[in-house]
Amino acid sequence: MIIVTGATGALNGATVDHLLERLPESEIVVAVRDPAKAERFARRGVEVRRGDYADPGSLPAAFAGADQLLLVSSNDPVADVTGLHRAAIEAALAAGVKRIVYTSHQAAAPDNPFLPGRSHFATEQLLAASGIAWTSLRNGFYAHSLPWFAGPWRETGVIAVPGDGPVSWTAREDAAEAAAVILTSDGGYDGPTTLTAPSAPTFAEIAEIASELSGRTIRYRPTDEADWLAAQLAAGLPEQRTRFLLGFYRAARAGFFAGVDPLLGELLGRRPRDARDALRAAAGSDG
Repeated sequence: MIIVTGATGALNGATVDHLLERLPESEIVVAVRDPAKAERFARRGVEVRRGDYADPGSLPAAFAGADQLLLVSSNDPVADVTGLHRAAIEAALAAGVKRIVYTSHQAAAPDNPFLPGRSHFATEQLLAASGIAWTSLRNGFYAHSLPWFAGPWRETGVIAVPGDGPVSWTAREDAAEAAAVILTSDGGYDGPTTLTAPSAPTFAEIAEIASELSGRTIRYRPTDEADWLAAQLAAGLPEQRTRFLLGFYRAARAGFFAGVDPLLGELLGRRPRDARDALRAAAGSDG
């Protein structure tokens, strides 16, 4: 049996959809904080259980009977994320789970300026020490967020960011499908497993691609961190959130998102989507 957490979210919800193309519904369970939001899976015959990382007492029963547990990473910006993951791993141990597949990030590292990279690394250390067989899906930075990180270039004609560096913008949909392939494989994906798009353009290169797709000149303009912070605050973004996001640009500049790996394409049996595909929709172009 495969139990999937976070199935009401976009990533693991899509993975469940792909699992249902490969397995009977009786072999899949979803464990979610609010079962009412998982009604679409219940209608398809999937068992829905309540399981909340912040309520550790709910987890052993939610994970019971799992051969494999797909553990989605928490994205709570104010929580002790590593502590939530620790509770889930301990519950998996108590429930006798045989294997954990965790949704991590390619930039999992203890010195990553972008906070989630540090929490992913800490969670991987917990998995390594748990004694459970584990796979960490080190997904590339999700491409649906690229238009946001590039700023309002469609209106301004300028990509003005406080740090440039290569980023392997990876389609969340592709990562979800690859997770289903790995979960239904015969094993062989142990420990950190990198899943990225085939390219990692810089923001300067993103400006060139945006120009091609939009049919007008989009310029890249490096911005001082202090000026960028001031602009975000002036636009109404909370300071804590702004400084959190600044960590992304610092990490990109330091090369934390630069790596690419062919495995995602091999799992999908096709070329993964990339930054150009993400920008194509944003630019409203078929180019």
